[in-house]
Amino acid sequence: MKVTPTELPDVLILEPKVFGDERGFFMESYNRRAFNEAVGYEVEFVQDNHSRSAQGVLRGMHYQLPPNAQGKLVRVTSGCVLDVAVDIRRSSPWFGRWIGVNLSASNQRQLWIPPGFAHGFLVLSESADFLYKTTSYYAPQSEASLRWNDPAIAILWSTHISGPPILSEKDAAAPLLAASTTFP
Repeated sequence: MKVTPTELPDVLILEPKVFGDERGFFMESYNRRAFNEAVGYEVEFVQDNHSRSAQGVLRGMHYQLPPNAQGKLVRVTSGCVLDVAVDIRRSSPWFGRWIGVNLSASNQRQLWIPPGFAHGFLVLSESADFLYKTTSYYAPQSEASLRWNDPAIAILWSTHISGPPILSEKDAAAPLLAASTTFP
């Protein structure tokens, strides 16, 4: 597995070895030992999730607060997305900064987003199947989000779509970072 650090420490791009020929391909999408070596500590995943979204759908920016904070290992099995993580750890020198990575079925990239980061994605293809492993179970009482277009964060969504994204009511009404409950 190839591991590429991003501009946000702790957020990593992971590229599994893909073995392909005229019949198709094979890859290990997850190997606990290799993953833990890549991130440098033991991670236990407890839940797998799968979503399908149409082009222009923006899901995010979501996170869960302690004691149910979630790390996520995300990938796309069909289509292409712009995947975004925002550092929401107030004690971090990177607080409020974001990273965006194109994830697709063709590039087989994965993104590791540890607890302390908000996460979202924008579907760039006609549709996309998005899979992610989480380190904590979904807990509605710990659920939080921040506004996808907060000017203080200034995520460059518009360079990837023309027109407004398709949002859930909840995501459209999410608070700005300044008013959000974040990590210490």
